[in-house]
Amino acid sequence: MKRLSSLLVCLLTLAACQSKLPATLSSPDGHIGLTFSLTDEGAPRYAVTVNGKPFIVTSALGLEADGVNLTDGFHVTNIECASVDEAWTQPWGENKENRDCHNAMTVSLEGEGGVQMDVEFRVFDDGLGFRYLVDAPQDTVVVRGEKSEFRFAADGESWSIPGDFNSYEHLYRRMPLSEVPDANTPITVKFADDLYASVHEAAIYDYPEMVLRNIGGTAFQSALAPLSMQPGAPCAILDEDFSTPWRTVQISPSAVGLVNSALILNLNEPCKIADVSWIKPMKYVGVWWGMHLGIESWGGDPYHGATTEAALRYIDFAAANNIQGVLFEGWNDAWRGSEALPDFDFTKAAQDFDIEKVLSYAREKGIAFISHNETGGNVPRYEDQLERSFDWLEAGGVHAVKTGYAGGGLVGGIPRHSQFGVRHFQKVVEEAAGREIMIDAHETIKATGIRRTWPNFMTRECARGMEYNGWSAGNPPSHHEILPYTRLLGGPMDYTPGVFDVQYRNIAGKKQVRTWGQPGTECRVNTTLCKQIANWVVLYSPLQMACDLMENYQGHPAFQFFRDFEADCDASKALQGEVGEWIAVVRRAGGKYFYGATTDECARDIVQPLDFLEEGRGYEAVIYADAPDASWKKAPYAYTITQKTVTAADTLTFHLASSGGVAVSFIPIP
Repeated sequence: MKRLSSLLVCLLTLAACQSKLPATLSSPDGHIGLTFSLTDEGAPRYAVTVNGKPFIVTSALGLEADGVNLTDGFHVTNIECASVDEAWTQPWGENKENRDCHNAMTVSLEGEGGVQMDVEFRVFDDGLGFRYLVDAPQDTVVVRGEKSEFRFAADGESWSIPGDFNSYEHLYRRMPLSEVPDANTPITVKFADDLYASVHEAAIYDYPEMVLRNIGGTAFQSALAPLSMQPGAPCAILDEDFSTPWRTVQISPSAVGLVNSALILNLNEPCKIADVSWIKPMKYVGVWWGMHLGIESWGGDPYHGATTEAALRYIDFAAANNIQGVLFEGWNDAWRGSEALPDFDFTKAAQDFDIEKVLSYAREKGIAFISHNETGGNVPRYEDQLERSFDWLEAGGVHAVKTGYAGGGLVGGIPRHSQFGVRHFQKVVEEAAGREIMIDAHETIKATGIRRTWPNFMTRECARGMEYNGWSAGNPPSHHEILPYTRLLGGPMDYTPGVFDVQYRNIAGKKQVRTWGQPGTECRVNTTLCKQIANWVVLYSPLQMACDLMENYQGHPAFQFFRDFEADCDASKALQGEVGEWIAVVRRAGGKYFYGATTDECARDIVQPLDFLEEGRGYEAVIYADAPDASWKKAPYAYTITQKTVTAADTLTFHLASSGGVAVSFIPIP
């Protein structure tokens, strides 16, 4: 059997470390314990303790497949244990330097007909992961489902979205864990005694995504996206020798501890791209927000936003404001009004967009051209053109593409989060890597740490982003204080923050050209101006957008923060906060630090020690804060900008208005 374990470095391996069941494993610091056992019927089980108390009570393991029993009838053939403690770096990320410290146990099982299955466990100080490695005595394995359970010992307060196999663009629900019917992951839970946990998955390749289904009380079982929505459709068709993604549980005594965890990344393989010098985080602006506001279109009418003239103006604006890239949605031919999904040739420009002129001007100004490929979910059509269109982009010096899959699913009724979808999105990333192209994917599969292995997969959507504020009641104030503790635990999000005209005062009287959205809805952004600034820090993305119309930034004093801000950070830390209530984050880029804190609909004061700064140095702190009378409903534009000289020994106190925020740039004094 091919052992797919990646415990190949810095290992202390002890063959047959435990000859009897139950077999036990603990975290390096000893406070998390895991036990593996078999029932009398040979069915694998596991349980978890935290600080000596039951956390996950005895829960089932295994898979359901045609023609092979991967559920019971097993006996143990070997148990191997190992310890890992290594440092590793990545070309970009919240933290470029990371530590992987865990204890591991691989339980080798043999079942009926000679089937072999390893269950591999890794336990970290901040959680655990497990996965299956199967070698079946047949050429193909048809997987129908998964038996993995998470039977939590106690109830808790949870934050999750519904278990939808096609979309993550739902509002988060706050409810007792026992009342959650189903959930996409990450699902985050606060238990008693200040214990926090989040269930997710890591390293999805050639396998469907997982959601959780409630099977009674606080017990959940994994459910896999099917290959189609037809009754009886299988979930995956695999070779006889395969591995599953990791099922993960992050555990922390604080909410921000979940944010600071590298567990998901540590369960992914090292980078497979030899030369990563071309992979560069950046700030960007673009032709985008006007379409969601309804004053511009993607093409096919006189209100087209991505014209040659507009492109040149945005390039000039980026060059003048320390912004590295410009996104052009709707530059392609074949858009037919705001509603229609295009039938693209992904290398053909609209008649009013001179692609050669724009590309040449962008190169002259040193600005990255970010292309846009909207597929409408038609994967076969896109894959037919994929190599040719990426070759064309590479020849034109384009190294960044935003992909889109708008609609209810993939063509033919295939669920977006199915094995078919997972394979497609991985194909796009690998084809792009071969041509030095970075990917920003919308309407895609969830983030599971693949960015460590394929760092050109920079960012993705996978949640309700800014656009919902343009044509619906929008995202509620607490949305931005839930995302860091849920969705962003999997990886960066292209939320596209930065609207300065939060009440759309500057488009009053302009013609609405769209026919979609929610008619009669009073739209606006449900935050203060300063919260929009702080979200550039809080909502992490290595491709970070200032999404508003260019004219709303021109001459605005508060836009200086984005000019100073660096998307390419070296280290990050969530400092304080509670799920759904507030959060404070700092990111370091070279010698500069950027701080952001935001709150839900409740105004609050934050006392922030500055001990994250380098000791012995002085810093010029420029503070962008809500004014004393600010509130997201009545006075969203009220803000102040102040400057102070500070050191690591100082403490600052900030007042955050309702749905407000504060952003601070700390620039070292020479």
